[in-house]
Amino acid sequence: MSIPLAVIIVIGSTALSVAAMLLVRRRAPVGGHFHSNDRAASVFGILATAFAVLLGFVMFLAFTSYDSARAGAELEALTTREQLETVQLLPDSVEQDLTNQLVCYARSVAGIQWQRMEDGTLGDDTNPWADEMFYTLRTIEPDSNAEQAAYEMWLEQNAVRSEARDDRIHGAEGVIPVPLWFVMFFSATLIVLFLLFFTDRGEGPVVQGLMMGSVVATIAAMLCLLAFLDRPFHDGPGGLQPVAMQRVLKNVDIVLRDKVVNPPCDDDGVALAEG
Repeated sequence: MSIPLAVIIVIGSTALSVAAMLLVRRRAPVGGHFHSNDRAASVFGILATAFAVLLGFVMFLAFTSYDSARAGAELEALTTREQLETVQLLPDSVEQDLTNQLVCYARSVAGIQWQRMEDGTLGDDTNPWADEMFYTLRTIEPDSNAEQAAYEMWLEQNAVRSEARDDRIHGAEGVIPVPLWFVMFFSATLIVLFLLFFTDRGEGPVVQGLMMGSVVATIAAMLCLLAFLDRPFHDGPGGLQPVAMQRVLKNVDIVLRDKVVNPPCDDDGVALAEG
């Protein structure tokens, strides 16, 4: 969720709730609808506490997923850079192909795959360049000690990179299930409706509007924050971007200064048509 959209939602919901409060206040009795404000405040306290506990739990869940996606993206980029170095020690028959495919993998992560995460269309699709690297690696049989060590190191790094990619993608899918969203919106609606029964014609409109507006603004802002953390891949402030992988691509010439890289893909990691 973008910040401008969140601001519009918070301001709009607050304005509507304050208008509803002032409208109900016109026909409210002096002293309010409740004969015992203490009992009413106790019931409201239970509603508010239950909502706060649920919101705190879900907020922790969403932030954990957000942080895991961010850390996964950084680890994936770091491991890709390490693999670019490791592949230079593999047999000459696959060194060039794996180097080109790794660069395409990095371009794909920072390009088409990241766009699909933002659009929510990535699903369970794998990175095609990871598959290409697997098939290329199957064609070699390391001979020297250096090649065998590099081969084992590549496999270890490949496992780390795959796990990091899973962490990144997991954050794009959203971790808050629909029933939990329903319960939170239902609880928030109950709180707002309960507040309407605190209308008192004996109190000034500013006090009544402030009571309703402050509660609704806080609830709306927290729900918008949850939506932001649950879908962290987007443009704008706070949204996760492929900065780490883009940094790797910028430093390819430094890592491979003695090699000519001719990746079989465009800048977004899409394979070029053969012929």
